Amino acid sequence: MARGSEGVPLHKGRHRATRPDRVGRALRRALVATLVPAVVLAVAGWITVRTSSSRVLDLVLSRSALLWIVIAIVTVWLLWVAMICHTYVRNRVHPAPRTLRVLSGFGVALMCAAVSAPMAVGARYAVVQRDLIGSVFGDQVSATAPKVTKSDPWGKRDRVNVLLLGGDGAVHRPGVRTDSVILASINTKNGRTVLFSLPRNLRNVPFKEGSKLAELYPNGFTDGSSEPNANYFLNAVYRDVPLMHPGVLGKTDNEGADAVKLAVAGALGIRVDYYVLVNLAGFQQLVDAMGGITVNINEPVPIGGNTDAHIPPDSYLQPGPDQRLNGFKALWFTRGRYGSTDYKRMERQRCAINAIVAEASPVTMLKRYTKLASTSKEIVRTDIPSKLLHAFVDLAAKVKDQPIKSVGFERSDEFDPNAPDFDYVRAAVQAALYPAHSTGATGGAGAGGVGVKAPAGSTPTSGSTAAVDPEPSKASNASDDCAYRPVTGESVSAD
Repeated sequence: MARGSEGVPLHKGRHRATRPDRVGRALRRALVATLVPAVVLAVAGWITVRTSSSRVLDLVLSRSALLWIVIAIVTVWLLWVAMICHTYVRNRVHPAPRTLRVLSGFGVALMCAAVSAPMAVGARYAVVQRDLIGSVFGDQVSATAPKVTKSDPWGKRDRVNVLLLGGDGAVHRPGVRTDSVILASINTKNGRTVLFSLPRNLRNVPFKEGSKLAELYPNGFTDGSSEPNANYFLNAVYRDVPLMHPGVLGKTDNEGADAVKLAVAGALGIRVDYYVLVNLAGFQQLVDAMGGITVNINEPVPIGGNTDAHIPPDSYLQPGPDQRLNGFKALWFTRGRYGSTDYKRMERQRCAINAIVAEASPVTMLKRYTKLASTSKEIVRTDIPSKLLHAFVDLAAKVKDQPIKSVGFERSDEFDPNAPDFDYVRAAVQAALYPAHSTGATGGAGAGGVGVKAPAGSTPTSGSTAAVDPEPSKASNASDDCAYRPVTGESVSAD
């Protein structure tokens, strides 16, 4: 038998048993098996996003693609963990001391955990995203949404008009009143946006010409009485039209929303493409999920209270610049009106929208995504189809880079919600959207002018050439409207 230099027999095939322990080497190789795939995946992901960002966006906005992404993530995770464990086992020496084996096993477990954590986060985001798309953008049947395609999402039109509704109840519950009615008209090429606010107590609202509701209400949404009737205000359309005329609009999953779209289209003289309904109480959860919003408060805003019942507010939001509001305070910033008016509240609602747009940075959205998605699923309802999500995401990025304009139809010498002049309203809308074509304008806070000639290719509206004021006017800048200009330096006590 052959012997070594120390006289120790050399057994063929068993020379590894006499070598020093190689646990350290096994751990190092397992670490390589951990880091190299991580680097490869990171580089591949970065290249894919940089070169095919549009394709990536299509994937994350498709429910079927998201399911395959989850499957792929789980498969890669299993293979990765198996490779780490196999690399360690293959390279370690069995007769190592027990303490060393325990410590090395702990090290391998840490490597597997380091791999598992990001994979679990990625899978969770994909599952949450898929659930959100299915719950909120479930391709509702709409009687009023335009017929468009994914390749031509705006139907060759230069603006898309989205109706933002704030309801006083759960978004899927009958009986909702829409106390906040704001139309966002967005330029599809550059993202420039104009917000049009209509008062909730607007009377005699005409429905879009040619619609079934226009036939039913030739004199607008009214019972024919000269006295105000809250059941025929604008905020009652969502609830009462489906109750009084079920099925009148044809096949739809939300007849109330379609009715409001037709009413706003009739009032403003422009089409309304889609709606987004947000439960106002759930708005508190949405703001909390975002981490709050920052606004300027120019005068005390009541929290609670009932003017008609003479019940005073519980407290007030005090005036001040750059006030950081949590969900509860943001809710009352948009709702409080004790001792004030609906018009003041409409102004604050437009400011809240402006603040949300400013707050919605990609980093913030990514950090709080799962909470935002979970909240949105419960409080948001819309008829925006999932096939247009990519186009809307791209458009939202453009909106964020542009100042938002604002038009509020508030009580003035030219406008009275109890006896509204809709020729005035429609011409003011045209002047705000196409100021270069304006031939006259209105006074009043933020209401774009009347006496407007619509641009070539647009649909003319009745009364759009009746000049009311010779001074040109434009929609006001929402950031300017929402600047800190305190009405009074005095604070208001809750006592």
